[in-house]
Amino acid sequence: MTSIVKTVGFSLMGFVLGAGIVGGGTLAVANHQVPANAAVYQKVATRTSPTLPLATNTISNVVQRVSPAVVKIVATHRNGQVDIGTGFFVTASGELITNDHVIYGANHVQVDVPGYAKAFPAHILGTDYISDVAALKISPPKPVPTISFGSSSQTPVGAWAIAIGNPYNLNHTVTVGVISAKSRPLTIGQRQYPNLLQTSAAINPGNSGGPLLNLKGQVIGINTAVSTQGQGLGFAIPASTLKKLWPQLIKYGHGRQPWLGVVVVTDTAGLAHHYGLPASSGVAVGSVLPHSVAANAGIRAGDVIMDVNNRSVRSATQLEDVINQYRVGQKITLTLQTHHGRVNRTVTLGQAPNGPIAVPHTKF
Repeated sequence: MTSIVKTVGFSLMGFVLGAGIVGGGTLAVANHQVPANAAVYQKVATRTSPTLPLATNTISNVVQRVSPAVVKIVATHRNGQVDIGTGFFVTASGELITNDHVIYGANHVQVDVPGYAKAFPAHILGTDYISDVAALKISPPKPVPTISFGSSSQTPVGAWAIAIGNPYNLNHTVTVGVISAKSRPLTIGQRQYPNLLQTSAAINPGNSGGPLLNLKGQVIGINTAVSTQGQGLGFAIPASTLKKLWPQLIKYGHGRQPWLGVVVVTDTAGLAHHYGLPASSGVAVGSVLPHSVAANAGIRAGDVIMDVNNRSVRSATQLEDVINQYRVGQKITLTLQTHHGRVNRTVTLGQAPNGPIAVPHTKF
């Protein structure tokens, strides 16, 4: 991820991440017993899922085909806190994907799989804090059903969207809506999301990490956050991010994303006016993280990134997309509008940190 987006438009709204318990009390999980001994698994369902035709607008067919690959994740912390989330299988050998915030800080993670009475202990294969994506692995006695990725970039606004998850510990709840918007930037606590899908499908605590599906039964995102002050305002990490990160998590145990170390803002014109800059387009730098690549290259708050290797950028999402075409360790040239006019800065892309980031406070 190239940048941390500081959103201006959502400053009056509250958002929560959709795990079962976040920040000490979004959801109190009552009467949920996590099996202490998960060494023996009792098969309770042997009938395989039927192969159903995917007729246009037949949402129930999609749900019946995909549901066996959707799991409940129970993450237990040393202080006794329990987070409930959702995940889905990517490989038949038991590798699955979820949100990092579902398992972050947990010392024990278990996965409830449809068709089995006992939960499986999960091994964490990799995590990426900034993108909020994690890869887990269980060892099932037989191949598990999987869900394939679709194209979030080719999914239009207004397309049907189906969410499956475990909101408030209500297992395998299905909700339906549409893709309301794309490329939404949000900041929630210390996590910054520059490029989210917005959906009207209901998302609640416990949905985190679950699939957001198209009518082909393909994953176009993973459900991640919801507004606490509005209705029908859910957000999902797009499949394009998941497909890029998945092989990195498996190979390295973490994401290897190019990193500038800047916080950019959506209100470029307002920031340019505040700093007295002539530029009203481009991507304005709100803050620069100390000791980052950008700081070492002399980039300062108030600078406006106009071009990357002679390619114009006009939004935080576009900046992210361009930077992500390069690798960690590669050199790029940024064209900036500063108080001293246009300047070029050559930087060597660093690797995004895999943990919370203290963002310097900037007053606008």
